[in-house]
Amino acid sequence: MSLNHLTEQEQIRRNSLEEIRKLGIDPYPAEGYEINTSSKEILNNYDPDKENFQDVSLAGRIMSRRIMGNASFMEIQDSAGKIQVYFRRDTICPDEDKTQYNTLFKKLLDIGDIIGVKGNVFKTQVGEISVNVNQFTLLSKSIRPLPIVKEKGDKTFDAFTDPEQRYRNRSMDLVVNPHIKDVFIKRAKIIQSIRDFLNAKGYLEVETPVLQPVYGGAAARPFKTHHNALDQTLYLRIADELYLKRIIIGGFDGVYEFAKDFRNEGMDRFHNPEFSMMEIYVAYKDYNWMMDLFEEMIEKVTLDLHGTTKIQVGEKRIDFKRPWKRLTMFEAIKEYTGVDISEMDEKELVKTAENLKVGVDETMGKGKLIDEIFGETTEPKLIQPTYIIDYPVEMSPLSKKHRSKEGLVERFESIVNGKELCNAFSELNDPIDQRERFEHQLELGKKGDEEAMVMDEAFLNAVELGMPPMAGLGVGIDRLAMLMTDSNSIQDVIFFPQMRPEASQQSAVGSRQSYTELGIPEEWVPVLQELGYTTVDKLKEVEKPGKLANDLNGYNKKNKLGLKGLSPEEVADWLNV
Repeated sequence: MSLNHLTEQEQIRRNSLEEIRKLGIDPYPAEGYEINTSSKEILNNYDPDKENFQDVSLAGRIMSRRIMGNASFMEIQDSAGKIQVYFRRDTICPDEDKTQYNTLFKKLLDIGDIIGVKGNVFKTQVGEISVNVNQFTLLSKSIRPLPIVKEKGDKTFDAFTDPEQRYRNRSMDLVVNPHIKDVFIKRAKIIQSIRDFLNAKGYLEVETPVLQPVYGGAAARPFKTHHNALDQTLYLRIADELYLKRIIIGGFDGVYEFAKDFRNEGMDRFHNPEFSMMEIYVAYKDYNWMMDLFEEMIEKVTLDLHGTTKIQVGEKRIDFKRPWKRLTMFEAIKEYTGVDISEMDEKELVKTAENLKVGVDETMGKGKLIDEIFGETTEPKLIQPTYIIDYPVEMSPLSKKHRSKEGLVERFESIVNGKELCNAFSELNDPIDQRERFEHQLELGKKGDEEAMVMDEAFLNAVELGMPPMAGLGVGIDRLAMLMTDSNSIQDVIFFPQMRPEASQQSAVGSRQSYTELGIPEEWVPVLQELGYTTVDKLKEVEKPGKLANDLNGYNKKNKLGLKGLSPEEVADWLNV
């Protein structure tokens, strides 16, 4: 940052920093500072009759201060909470030199600075537990002011609550909104609870590659990168599935992985392009067994976190106690729309979707049409934990055909509060059937479906060795954390969520006029930029207008923008293709 752009407060703090150095004090000392207690431990356990906590050492950030001549109060905040500390000049400076109190303490310290204090605990005349400081050390000088959040009783004033600023400045958010820490502590407990549960069952935690030569295991657009030494295109994984199955083929009975996955898609309050998953695969089991395992696991997580299976999510009370309700996908659609689509062909599904006011386009096959109808008309109404089972085969290229129902596969999703929580299968282990389904996905890709899966010969070669029957499941950790902490957005449960560029960083983004001059409707410009076409030049690199039209229409539907759908021909006109 240029010094010319510093605020008045930032410049004052830099001046104070220089004055501190002139006093011969290192504002960022290298040596450690030993602490022997915390604010919470003192506040919970101090007893004046026992005269405990008479030699304490703790460290924290200055959050407020009241300077009153020869005696002053501060409030410092450590990782456990806040506590009042009391400074008396003659205690801090028993000799004639009062510089440490009169200059350093009174004039050069600021709210936000981190200090270490040593002393004894006492109660003030108004009964507040405090630390009587006999020695303090500056541990870190803050040169950027904190937002001043004022508290009076149970009321908070000037709170730092703007979501975008909080997500962009998470360190500041955690300092001035310390209750936010509880969300991330609970998130860590969720992961530990799952890990303990699976380890107790005897399953092995493993790791699989993030960089993959072929992406697979899900229907999603990948991020693409390049390995310079190998001169090879690689992809950030969109799922762990195919590698975990290859481990099972190698002889393990049950493996699981906590993983970061990446999908090059739009962002909203339920989706972040980088997200956390847990996937598990167990040999010689089926989807019925996996349903029992998953609801047992989530019931345990809820009990570990809350001590009860009932939790509050917004205005809804959700109960994770087993057993959960189970409906086939066709039964669920019929229950909430009154329409039985189980015997419909593609043309009938298009007409039904239009009658139900569900947006469709010509790139959608039978599976995508059913998925759209379910997602628009039924899924949002499933509040209590519900298993949706037995999906159409067109929707599930990695799932085993149903043992008794023609045209269906043994797959389930758990839906809670109107959103998918997990996805699971009786896994397909017939190598001939698997290859045919990959080939079908390739045909969908040719029609413009950029989320269609690609052929993975290495995986197919492994399956041809003989893959044991198995059940597999993936659960979104971020979405589970949202549920368990009653958080409204995925950004609330990720320390550093992906954010759109700030206005000052958008100089490389094309003007709206440069798009509209190509005949692009103005309302579609931000959608194009959101999908990565940040300049007209980038847009003109598109070779397949049909795929771009599909992407735009998909983003429109997923985010419920209500824009008029685009045809491949319209997009081709923009590009002069």
